[in-house]
Amino acid sequence: MAGLKLIALDAEDLAVLSVHLQDAVVSVGEMTFLPKEHRFVLLANRFDWEKAIQAEAMADIDTFPAGPGLAFAAAPVAAATPCVRRRSGLRFERVLNARVRGIDLTKKQGVLNLLALKFDEIDAPSGTVTFLFSGGGEVQLDVECMEAGLEDLGPAWDAKGTPCHDVE
Repeated sequence: MAGLKLIALDAEDLAVLSVHLQDAVVSVGEMTFLPKEHRFVLLANRFDWEKAIQAEAMADIDTFPAGPGLAFAAAPVAAATPCVRRRSGLRFERVLNARVRGIDLTKKQGVLNLLALKFDEIDAPSGTVTFLFSGGGEVQLDVECMEAGLEDLGPAWDAKGTPCHDVE
């Protein structure tokens, strides 16, 4: 399966990136703001929700009805685990400023769990992109306009399980 390669040019596009990045694991040392280039980049180990959902749907298909009194067994599903992670790069262009809240940037080995990305338009087309992490950490980017890209950088590997969240 080919990896993702997506761009975001507005809030709707960013919502698509957010879905694909939900529960991505990000090391503090692998995200950086490059002010001279007006760019913010990070590397993440994203959970492949699309593959997990497809595998779950295939597992639910045990037999196919084929008319009165007939049924066909489903073809066996590949033995690969539906829980995989992929190394991905995320970049934002036209970034004017970056700030963090609740994240210690001196702890480069610190691990963050990305919950969502959101865009608040301030003076069209500019606005603020917010990365929401579990535990309350945030990264905020002031952008001239929305211009972002997400790309998978290599093969998938088995994840330890499917991420889950407290309802509260």
